[in-house]
Amino acid sequence: GFFQSYAVEVDIKDASNATCLYANWMMRFLITYESNNGDYKTTTLNLSSSVTHNGSVCGNDTQAAVVAVQFGEGHSWSINITKTNETYQGDFITLTYNTNDTAVFPDAKRKGPVTVLMKDPAHPVQLNTVFVCHNSFVIEEKNTTQIFWNVTVQAFVQNGTVSKKETRCPADTPTSAPTVPPTIANVTTASTTTLSPAPTTAPKPVENPDTGNYSLKSGNKTCFLATVGLQLNVSQDKPLLININPKTTVADGACGNTTATLKLNDGNSTLIGF
Repeated sequence: GFFQSYAVEVDIKDASNATCLYANWMMRFLITYESNNGDYKTTTLNLSSSVTHNGSVCGNDTQAAVVAVQFGEGHSWSINITKTNETYQGDFITLTYNTNDTAVFPDAKRKGPVTVLMKDPAHPVQLNTVFVCHNSFVIEEKNTTQIFWNVTVQAFVQNGTVSKKETRCPADTPTSAPTVPPTIANVTTASTTTLSPAPTTAPKPVENPDTGNYSLKSGNKTCFLATVGLQLNVSQDKPLLININPKTTVADGACGNTTATLKLNDGNSTLIGF
């Protein structure tokens, strides 16, 4: 359940070969689909190492800017960005996933491309300012969960140079509350508890993870219960030890007749699926 994804960089030039639209970000998707036997399964769609950006355009005072990427076996994602006299803002996001991709959807009942359209919830950003969000944030719509992190975007770039003035997302603000994804039908977010008392002095590094209580509901009935402390030991160039904090972790997922999926997102670029 610990997934590796690729970063995407899109640098669109205008007619004078100056940068007019810049975006660099990471994202992945959780998609719930119906299998051939009638169960609903949740799969993870990651960006591939090879991504194209056909259809990306600079935009102007009357035309929206577009960041569009294509990846994998017929999957694509795009966002339209509109401009006012003082700000720019994401308008709507379009995700198209192809259930003919048997590596991601091995037993999908419905075959072919599926398109999901959603409103971008982000606030307007001042012109000549770059939007930055290092921590993860989630957008959900119609059985899809889109997770973004390490985001840097500037539309309608002036003078061909990405601004050094930043607008940071709420997830990067230390005092902000944990982001709870919008509710999916028949799913409730987790209620969590911490067994360790709050420290009265400066906290020390925690050797063991705190225990969280996570649950899912199907209708009025609880269909999934997990009481667990989670620690990840990630093998990479430099070993990384991650304790999952129940206070900042949200849960969703789905229960089927023979399978159930619990998804935990700690709000800090770590996603775990059971």
